[in-house]
Amino acid sequence: MGAHKPEDTRTIAVAAHGGAGKTSLVEAMLFDAEVIGRLGKVEDGNTVSDYDAEEQKRQISINTSVATFDYNGKRMFVLDTPGYADFIGDLRSGMRVADSAVIVVSGVDGVEVQTEKAFDFAEDFSVPVLFFINKVERENADFYRTLKEIQEVLTDKALPLFLPVGQETNFKGLVNVLTGKAFIYKGDGSREYEETDCPSELEEGLSSAREALVERVVEVDDELMMRYLDGEELEEQELVEALKKAVLNRIVMPVLPGSALANIGIFQLLDTITDILPSPVDMFPRKGIDAEGNEVEVKPDPNEKFSSLCFKVMVDPYVGKLSFVRVFSGTLTSDQSVFIVNKKVEERISSLRFMRGKEGKDVKEVTVGDIVAIPKLQNAGVGDTVAVKGVDFTFPAIQFPNPIYSLAVVPKSRADEDKLSNAIHRMLEEDSTLRYEKNVETGDHLLSGMGDLHLDVVLSRIKERYGVELETRLPKVPYRETIKKPSKAQGKYKKQTGGRGQYGDVWLELQPTERGSGVEFEDRIVGGVVPKQYIPAVEKGLREAAQKGVLAGYPAIDFKAVLYDGSYHEVDSSEMAFKIAASMAFKKCFMEGSPVLLEPIMNVEVVVPEEYLGDVMGDLNSRRGRIMGIESRGRFQVVKAQVPLAEMFRYAIVLRSMTSGRGSFSMEYSHYEEVPQDLAKKIIAQAQAEAEEE
Repeated sequence: MGAHKPEDTRTIAVAAHGGAGKTSLVEAMLFDAEVIGRLGKVEDGNTVSDYDAEEQKRQISINTSVATFDYNGKRMFVLDTPGYADFIGDLRSGMRVADSAVIVVSGVDGVEVQTEKAFDFAEDFSVPVLFFINKVERENADFYRTLKEIQEVLTDKALPLFLPVGQETNFKGLVNVLTGKAFIYKGDGSREYEETDCPSELEEGLSSAREALVERVVEVDDELMMRYLDGEELEEQELVEALKKAVLNRIVMPVLPGSALANIGIFQLLDTITDILPSPVDMFPRKGIDAEGNEVEVKPDPNEKFSSLCFKVMVDPYVGKLSFVRVFSGTLTSDQSVFIVNKKVEERISSLRFMRGKEGKDVKEVTVGDIVAIPKLQNAGVGDTVAVKGVDFTFPAIQFPNPIYSLAVVPKSRADEDKLSNAIHRMLEEDSTLRYEKNVETGDHLLSGMGDLHLDVVLSRIKERYGVELETRLPKVPYRETIKKPSKAQGKYKKQTGGRGQYGDVWLELQPTERGSGVEFEDRIVGGVVPKQYIPAVEKGLREAAQKGVLAGYPAIDFKAVLYDGSYHEVDSSEMAFKIAASMAFKKCFMEGSPVLLEPIMNVEVVVPEEYLGDVMGDLNSRRGRIMGIESRGRFQVVKAQVPLAEMFRYAIVLRSMTSGRGSFSMEYSHYEEVPQDLAKKIIAQAQAEAEEE
């Protein structure tokens, strides 16, 4: 791989719903570009882009992998992104750095959940799109049905650039809508095909498809449109140039039929990518934010200062850390240093690598449009701007979805505990949708991600790579305790064991306060019945006792404690004695104040297609939820509800199942509410049983 110009570069994200054939398509592209000698298969675990042990074991893409290769004088950087919702972070970061997207749709299954997500992300980042309808050779496949579904569900800008010759098992090639040329394949998986005229049975369909495409394409050029409307025959090259402009401006999204496994239509896809999809210099300038917070334009010019965005980090136990960056401006050589603008740190680079799956090839220079892996950059993280000194802007960070599923994790042994910190640190470097934190209220160490499959993969990697075994369970709920009515009680601690004794005597009154007010303490002692030097000890004893609760060991909140009476002993009284007395008074008082258990209530927002609205609302009601309102958002309905946290731990899995993966949700803490009495009894009994075991 020698030097190349940015205008001869194509940077493409290949995206799809899991199982639509993305990885097989990338494999076929590499095969037809004569980079590999035979077609690998996902089920055989021998494809270039699914090289990770977990991917081979599960036969799915988990990480975005890069396939760098040359085709017809063009340098191709193809990002094979994951197709499952649990790994949506990698799809989003891949789409952020691409200049165009090839969205693969199964000709059998049509538009699926992640097809919609991929298209939405392309919309978010204004990325030109090409649709590849795959598996056209399969039974029950239908190119025209799938095309109609794309147009109805996703966009009416999707127009066929090629039509299939034959359907299902008779699929043998495709015909170009603009030129009328047909390409008929041998059908044996080889690279061989012949160019011929359009079959007569397709001529009528071809004519109407061409008319629809040309009508849309000429919209980009007023002069061209006037000539077309005047009935003038337009030149093929004029239409191709107009099509390129229409694709760049997202007025047209070409659709191609094909088969990755049978290797039909891949050459036409590659030619469309090189001839029609934009190069980095065709793209609009990217936006950066300067030191004063102003927006700046970053031109895709190799003569500007070098700047890039780190969109992926891979930590290999043997190779070390690889930072994947997309170059947006300038040129960098392997003997230069880079400057991590966000962190104001300069680092020497050891090498620059173009990656093809897990294999890397060192290169001396990279330029606009390139996707390059830089080994051993200690300070570069996902979303960081990697540039040269003198660049004072940063690219906006990649916005990742918040984790929606958590598990409490416990190391199996002391040895696992010692190694856990390093393992977790490495996993967090690689995965921006992963969180790890200690809940100080429950003591749980929580691992949070995008779903059960996501966390299953993370736990498996932690075990395989770092030898750390973790046990998991659902997180504990941070319950609270409070009182419903005022109460008074005495706490008297008296101990005589020969010599100096212990004496402390206090009277407390507890009054319930507003929800969220915490714990208040008031000193109403008159006449010095409790000396001033012991008052802080009373408050400390009270607050410490409140932290451990009385009913079930959960912190007591939302009450005011008034110290109004007591007595002391000239010799035997001490801070410790008054602290213990206050604790005793608090416990008696609390139990006489109609104590109740409180639970956290979450504000939950569920976004679902309308057909699932009834099921979702019914399910939320069954979780003791209150529906607060419903509103429309595009083609989705948004349900706003308040639901107890205890009912939400497995909701991510349930919602995905209930809505065929098309629903999403977010939640945040709202307030505490009383737990229903029958449920409270069970929680208290369980807490008391656990306390006895300890």
